[in-house]
Amino acid sequence: MPASPKIHIAIQQEDFDVAAQVAALTQGRTDIGAVVTFTGLCRDEAGTLSALELEHYPGMAEAEIARVVQDAQTRWPLMGVTAIHRYGKIAPGEQIVLVIATSSHRVAAFEAAEFLMDYLKSRAPFWKKDHRKDGAQGQWVDAREEDEKALGRWEG
Repeated sequence: MPASPKIHIAIQQEDFDVAAQVAALTQGRTDIGAVVTFTGLCRDEAGTLSALELEHYPGMAEAEIARVVQDAQTRWPLMGVTAIHRYGKIAPGEQIVLVIATSSHRVAAFEAAEFLMDYLKSRAPFWKKDHRKDGAQGQWVDAREEDEKALGRWEG
């Protein structure tokens, strides 16, 4: 009988260690043939950002991410999933989000990781606010049309 999938979902202020998270997800599993990771970083496209502030509703964010992880498990034969999303003020270059998907084969792991990131980018209950280097109050960041389009390919 195959081992049940390991699932780890966390919303946290502190940074995460990608290698440690991969090791925790795969430890003792010799049936995993593919590990796909995605790490999202805070970027400063125009050189004006001092930080990106992320807020969420505790409990609600975890529940929503758990729901989409369950959806991914019905779509692909996953052996494990890790989804970590940070909140608070995050400086350019720092890690914001980590998704790890494991499966016996690479296609399932790649597709599941991409599905999870498309969801996290477009629908996860996080709110983002820019903080500018010049001290100006930033704006709340709206969802981008390209992120909505990416999510749309999984619906229907």
